[in-house]
Formats: sequence, C-alpha cells, structure tokens
Amino acid sequence: MINNDVLRSLRYALDLGDHHIVVLCELADPGHVVTVEQVNAWLKADGEPGHETLPDATLAHVLDGLIVHLRGRDESKPARPVETRLDNNLILKKLRVAFELRDVDMADIFTSAGFPVSKPEMSALFRQPDHKNFRRAGDQLLRYFLKGLVQRVRGGAPR
Repeated sequence: MINNDVLRSLRYALDLGDHHIVVLCELADPGHVVTVEQVNAWLKADGEPGHETLPDATLAHVLDGLIVHLRGRDESKPARPVETRLDNNLILKKLRVAFELRDVDMADIFTSAGFPVSKPEMSALFRQPDHKNFRRAGDQLLRYFLKGLVQRVRGGAPR
C-alpha cells in the first residue's frame, strides 16, 4: 500500500497535527530529522503540486514512534533498529503492537470495516515469511484494516 495513505489514515484516526508526526519520528530515533514541511508534502494528495512519496524508513519511524508513544519504551532492552523496507504485513504488525490489539480485536476491526477475516487467515499474516502458512497482506486488506481502525479509534465501533 502507499505509505502516504497509511500516514493519512493514522493522522485522521488519532487526530494528529503535522508537528505530532514530527515528534513521533523523534521518539523512534532522535537522529532521524523530519520537518513539518516534509510532513505537509507527504500528506498532500497524489498529483497535487508539492506532493512527495513517504519513504519506507520514515513510515517505520512514525510507526515505531507511535508504539513508544502509546505503550512506552522498554528501557531494559536495547533499541531495535528501524526497518528500511516495509511491507503490508509489517505495517499491520506494528499497528497491532501500538494499539495492543489481540486476535479478537483484529477480527472486530476487520468485521466493522465489512471485511471479515478468520482467525487462521489472520495468524497467517503474522507468521515469518519463510513459514509454509505465511500469507502476504494485500493492499485491500490493509485498507480495510485502516478503515476499521479509524472507526474504532474515532468512536465508530465499540472498544
């Protein structure tokens, strides 16, 4: 899925300002500098003048910063390196960790978005890529998850 769409969905779901996105990046890695101007360019619609594509590494910083913001930092463990390459499965995994979602919560989110996913299908999404039952998350699946997450966070569905 397009990283810019993921950022727009998260921004809408959590009602974040541009400055908040900059802060999320700093939470993940203080050395990764992002400006408000860059955030504005990433949030512009495709084809709009000034639009820029959000790099995988920066979206990973935003997602890792969201985890730190919502769950806190575990000081007993060393900081994990930020991924430079993201796929839909990893985005789902990071969102699941950030919002502390269990299988039941994930199923509710998919169902509320009109895209029911069974427990075996869901567990296949979170397996290691070399596992025989691993399943790649498609763009449509991630879109439905983000739609359901927005409904859940903004009050459209019971928690």
